[in-house]
Amino acid sequence: MMRILHRWLGLVLAVLLFVTALSGAALSLFPALESARSLQPDVTLTVADLAARVQAAHPGLEQIKRAPSGQISAWWFDGDQPGSAVIDPATGRDVASADPNPLRRWLTNLHRSLLLGDTGRMIVAAGALAMLLLAISGVVLVVRRLGGWRHWLARLRGPLAGRLHTDIARVAVLGLALSAMTALWMSAETFEIVTIDAASLETPATVSGQTGLALAEMQALRAVPAAELRELSFPAPDDPQDMFTLRTDRGMGYVDQGTGTLLGWQDLSLGQRASETIYMLHTGQGAAVLGLFLGVMALGVPVLAVTGVLVWLPGWRNRPQLTGNAPAAQADTIVLVGSEGGSTWGFAATLARALRDAGQSVHVAPMTAFQPARYRRARRFLILAATYGEGDAPASAKGFLARLQTLETVPTAPLAVLGFGDRSFPAFCAFARAVDNAARNKGWPALMAFDTIDRQSPQDFARWGRILGQALGIELELVHQPDLPATQTLTLLERHDYGAAVQAPMSILRFALPKASLWQRLAGQRFTQFEPGDLLGIVPEGSAVPRLYSLASGSRDGFIEIVVHRHVGGLTSGQLTQLEPGQTAQGFLRRHPGFHAGRDRTPLILIGAGTGVGPLAGFIRNNKSHRPVHLFFGLRQPDSDFLYRNELSDWQADGKLAHLSIAVSRGERPQYVQDALRQQAPRITAAISQGARIMVCGGRDMARGVADALTDILKPTGLTPAMLKVGDRYVEDIY
Repeated sequence: MMRILHRWLGLVLAVLLFVTALSGAALSLFPALESARSLQPDVTLTVADLAARVQAAHPGLEQIKRAPSGQISAWWFDGDQPGSAVIDPATGRDVASADPNPLRRWLTNLHRSLLLGDTGRMIVAAGALAMLLLAISGVVLVVRRLGGWRHWLARLRGPLAGRLHTDIARVAVLGLALSAMTALWMSAETFEIVTIDAASLETPATVSGQTGLALAEMQALRAVPAAELRELSFPAPDDPQDMFTLRTDRGMGYVDQGTGTLLGWQDLSLGQRASETIYMLHTGQGAAVLGLFLGVMALGVPVLAVTGVLVWLPGWRNRPQLTGNAPAAQADTIVLVGSEGGSTWGFAATLARALRDAGQSVHVAPMTAFQPARYRRARRFLILAATYGEGDAPASAKGFLARLQTLETVPTAPLAVLGFGDRSFPAFCAFARAVDNAARNKGWPALMAFDTIDRQSPQDFARWGRILGQALGIELELVHQPDLPATQTLTLLERHDYGAAVQAPMSILRFALPKASLWQRLAGQRFTQFEPGDLLGIVPEGSAVPRLYSLASGSRDGFIEIVVHRHVGGLTSGQLTQLEPGQTAQGFLRRHPGFHAGRDRTPLILIGAGTGVGPLAGFIRNNKSHRPVHLFFGLRQPDSDFLYRNELSDWQADGKLAHLSIAVSRGERPQYVQDALRQQAPRITAAISQGARIMVCGGRDMARGVADALTDILKPTGLTPAMLKVGDRYVEDIY
């Protein structure tokens, strides 16, 4: 719910917040400029002295004002001609025009009312409320994403737009929340929703009726420092019953023009002081540094708006347009979807169409929208859930498990859970299985047993559909044609072959970067922004199922590089390893932020075997900061399958690779990568004590042996691989 609120408030009100934020940032400059130009009165100067100096220059003086910035202005009549000027308090003479800055006045009207009067003021107030809700919901989402307040400043991984959005929000949220709250208060005062109880000062019953006392001799004015003045209004000429009206930072009073005595005084009320403080906090008037700070924070809003749209767009594009989606309150079948890249939504759309054709009323929604009270006519629930990373919830299912755990009673309509994943990964359908287990533990009735779909198999999906049809007592045929991601043509630049002598043919393939438009570069789309460890999907000819390869290069390298092992009968690997320079393949990019090296200075322990060295080589190639990197590489025979042999030597010489250990499984003394780890146990424990991060890439058997070896190595330290995984210091890319 919090994510939905944050997303749609931001999207719907992006233009309004864009305008008010930019105009507010521009207005924040004026108090600072005014303060810098203002001639501040001497600390010993009194209101009486200041008024006398100005009156000497302008005998028809009517009013003196001091702005919060310290700037002093005066208004007078010279005969019948009005005049005004900014005053030098040291001389009482004019130094600049007092006329309002036209640009400032226009920006103020735009910021307060969008140039639309009271209607615009109400719209702006709604925008301020939206900004406050966005700030609150954003804080909650960031805390959830980072795993608690103590990780508020933790380094982020993932696509640039998402990182930039969160980083700016973490810095700007306090200023934006303060601006929004003060704007709401000022709007409430404007529309008299909140009224400030200002104590009134009664007009004195009697005055001296005398005139002619020199300003410099008026005791009431001599008692007030000029630095505390806000406004001094002069009595009307030739009216002995009129008085001076004096306003200061403390309150207001009347001064007898004939005797110079104070005739009455009223301190500012608590409400007035609060209102003035709020005005200062919002405008920066009287606090120029604070105003500049809030202005800089406001400049983050346009960037947040743009990056927010860029974060939202991929999911929107990948999510199919669901036609005929019944309202939640009227549907008898509720289909909830947990998807990261969008493919699970395609299966949900196929399921919904088939159920409707069978006479069912179906409502499809993300798992984040789960609200049991909405489904008043539901007769069954179907959850289709992918898994992200090592068993985590995908994007459209964040918070579902927590919401399920807090339910006092679960729905009475039965539930079926279907998991989507790749069986070659250790965490195959782990999140979907966790959902099914949590539902059973809460007592949610089961419609059918938990089941899984491997590698988006249409055959698996059709099989599950027939079982579902039997459970519902209907004929149900699920014919699904996966929607392939948009691919680009990749041209092979060069290839290097290895491993033929040890019956393990492998190739390092380097493709040219496809051309991209300016918008694609700004949005980070296609192959404009990627890092080693991200995934290249190759769609082979004659198949609709792509094969994913870990990237050994980043976009800054200027090329796309992967390492491919040719499997016997392998369609994709066979086609790729037969490519010659100049020939092409169809590919797409998939982010894999859980397997990025990051940019901090802590040591890296990289462990891989065979083609698993690909992304690890990419990490080393991009180690521009020369962080300590230790590579443990398992191969069969150095003269045949020593991938990146020359490059690794160069990287060591350049300081990008601190240490290299190779394990040769077909040498005179056969050794595997886990054996090399045990031999270098002191080096590993020393790096771990310095905060090192371990990254493992390769086959499952190798990864299992590595985990066992590290368990033994770390035992004296009190750590385990599982403990390091919790802290994101042990990550795997296993196939």
